[in-house]
Amino acid sequence: MDTSSKSAQFFIVTGAFLGWFSVVLQFYLIIINREASVPETIIRYFSFFTILTNLLITVCFTVLLCNPLSSWGRFFSLPSTLTSLAVYIVIVGLVYNGILRFLWSPQGVQQFVDELLHFVNPLWFLLFWIFFVPKSRLKWKNVFFWLLYPLFYIIFILVRGSVSGFYPYPFVNVNNLGYPGVFVNCLVLFLGFLLISLLFVWIGKRWRK
Repeated sequence: MDTSSKSAQFFIVTGAFLGWFSVVLQFYLIIINREASVPETIIRYFSFFTILTNLLITVCFTVLLCNPLSSWGRFFSLPSTLTSLAVYIVIVGLVYNGILRFLWSPQGVQQFVDELLHFVNPLWFLLFWIFFVPKSRLKWKNVFFWLLYPLFYIIFILVRGSVSGFYPYPFVNVNNLGYPGVFVNCLVLFLGFLLISLLFVWIGKRWRK
């Protein structure tokens, strides 16, 4: 992947700035509005798929900006890596704007940072993927590796939730839905990840043709 063009550099610099600005601002907000101890609040902060995925794309942009020739730079330059990140952050946007947006009404600064994390950043990375990521070498088998991240995430929040009682999203809240209901929701989400991943590979193959 060539990141040396001015347009690519613009996307990378802007993406890194928006990413760090939004995740740091959200961290500040969750700390000052915390309902639990600081250590517990920090763990809860990093329990949100939104935060973890925004951090991933932010680190990606930052590495591509600061050290693209390093081993991490080469890793984040891989079309497969960039496409997997595009899948993850697009799903962040889809789930929030399709479901979670209607469950609460943030105001002021919280509303502003929510739009950054769930709309602006996902759209920015998607545009970066569309315009600058080579897609001709994407393979169907890549999809199975991309599914490991959401799988491990689900296992993490369910295991931790069984101990702490905290679940970051209502559709995985065992306290309210029970394990059968949560497992059904997780299966639906997992199928969503699979379908979106397959769609991105299909787009890549059609792009090549």
